[in-house]
Amino acid sequence: MTRAWTLPMSFLLCGSVVAGLILRENPGAGVATLLLFVFLAGVHSPLVFPRSIGAEEARRLSALDGRPVVFWRPGCTYCLRLRARLGRDAHRLHWVDIWRDPAGAAAVRAVNDGDETVPTVFVAGRPHVNPEPAWVRSQLPPPA
Repeated sequence: MTRAWTLPMSFLLCGSVVAGLILRENPGAGVATLLLFVFLAGVHSPLVFPRSIGAEEARRLSALDGRPVVFWRPGCTYCLRLRARLGRDAHRLHWVDIWRDPAGAAAVRAVNDGDETVPTVFVAGRPHVNPEPAWVRSQLPPPA
């Protein structure tokens, strides 16, 4: 769990130091710098993603409701892109954080020649590595 927060905390720490140095000379620029780093920390935190569940639970739920399963990890630019482009539809998928779930990491390695390449999206049990967000949206079952 701590690994997921390393990048956001680094942004906050560096932003505080840089903003503190700038604040002495130019308060406006110092505040703007701090806000930028706080924004970057928030975007790279696990908080922008829907709640993650375990790989086994995600597979079970996907078999019941037909929703795709997205394997992701915090700090992944491609995962952020997928999440942002899906918008509100992101909550209609099952998300598995591979840094929190060893079974999820193993599932990703099994289909990526031993690499933990994310996002890996499973649709009806078939893996798709870094798919286009529009394609993922098209794989969602109609809302109930």
